[in-house]
Amino acid sequence: MAEKTYHLDVVSAEKRMFSGLVQKIQVTGSEGELGIFPGHAPLLTAIKPGMVRIVKEHGEEEYIYLSGGILEVQPNASTVLADTAIRGVDLDEARALEAKRKAEEHINGSHGDVDYAQASAELAKAIAKLRVIELTRKAGY
Repeated sequence: MAEKTYHLDVVSAEKRMFSGLVQKIQVTGSEGELGIFPGHAPLLTAIKPGMVRIVKEHGEEEYIYLSGGILEVQPNASTVLADTAIRGVDLDEARALEAKRKAEEHINGSHGDVDYAQASAELAKAIAKLRVIELTRKAGY
């Protein structure tokens, strides 16, 4: 019979954000969206800024913002090593909106590839935070 759960650890430089059994996770890797289910083939990939959607052992969902990092997948366990990780319930919507506004202004006023690339990265992070806030609200947190 196929396994129904596997162990997941989500850790950042500051602390362990999650440790427990999950049914699946969804995260954006360097090559696109990944859905990791029990028994997944071993994998090591960079994570783009965004979120990890966790479906826990009994079906509850949790969203954690990731500024980037590494995902390691083994058949019975996965680990997310994040540069920065913030639970959706702990994100500040006003700060994320302000960061988005500033990044958009920077993009509109940029005069070089480096400025534009940096502003685009900041905009992507702000939009990811806002998406995590929205999904966390929908999940009832």
